[in-house]
Amino acid sequence: MESNVEIKINKDEVKTVRPALVVWRRLKRNKLAIAGLVILICMILISIFGPFLSPYNLESMDTANLYSPPSFAHLLGTDQLGRDILYRVMYAGRISIAVGFVAIILEVILGSILGSIAGYYGGIVDTIIMRFVDIMLCVPMLPILIVLATVMSDLKVPTQYRIIVVMFIIGMLSWPSLCRIIRGQILTLREQEFMQAAEALGLSDRRKMFKHLLPNTVPTIIVTATLDIGGAILYESILSFLGLGVIPPTPSWGNMVQVVSDLYSMQNYPWLWIPPGICIFVTVMSINLFGDGLRDALDPKLKR
Repeated sequence: MESNVEIKINKDEVKTVRPALVVWRRLKRNKLAIAGLVILICMILISIFGPFLSPYNLESMDTANLYSPPSFAHLLGTDQLGRDILYRVMYAGRISIAVGFVAIILEVILGSILGSIAGYYGGIVDTIIMRFVDIMLCVPMLPILIVLATVMSDLKVPTQYRIIVVMFIIGMLSWPSLCRIIRGQILTLREQEFMQAAEALGLSDRRKMFKHLLPNTVPTIIVTATLDIGGAILYESILSFLGLGVIPPTPSWGNMVQVVSDLYSMQNYPWLWIPPGICIFVTVMSINLFGDGLRDALDPKLKR
């Protein structure tokens, strides 16, 4: 009787801690990761809501103040057409950050599905998918991006569609590395005891892959996607800087920097290129800091 009472007390004292709470506690200890998260959230909020608070719009031109330095009327100055730099930087953030996030969503979808299929089935299916991945990884991404963007320019794709095409191109060229990572995870997980139980229950291959195997790779997917967002933003900025991505009058951080194409403009009009350049640096750095911290927080072997 006494033994039963003791067992009941021990059960009441047990507290279930959710995995997400454990990860958050680990993440909070990493001050750089939290700083990166706060900065990233601020950049996103400013890009979304900042243009609504500005008295200017994309078509606003102050022809009396061309190349005007920062002032009370224009906090970051104006460009060669008298357009407000602050408004354009905030609006450009929508484009650049959206390109990064959408491209990574496409990368995650393709990489996760193909990696799961290759790791689960193995054999000829695995060989075909992995050899294609090897070919994709052997080809330098930036030259391919430039070639495809040049073709897009020759076809005179309208500006509103170029943004979508840039997202699609970056996403289509980014998935092979994630696919290889997921495939390695699936190869390990499919030998675990829970998969033997799923086999004994007669579950379908699709359910075993997408209900049991793939959810166990979510921490890896989250970390990889977080770190790759910064790379996608950089690729968009490079293409736009070269005039092959988002083109004016639609602003992006890359094509705003591209406006300064000579040494004279760079030296005499620093307010044209420094603000978008700082935004690219701060956004990518904050994403990388948060991604590194998230990777450490999700690592079960890491003890702090």
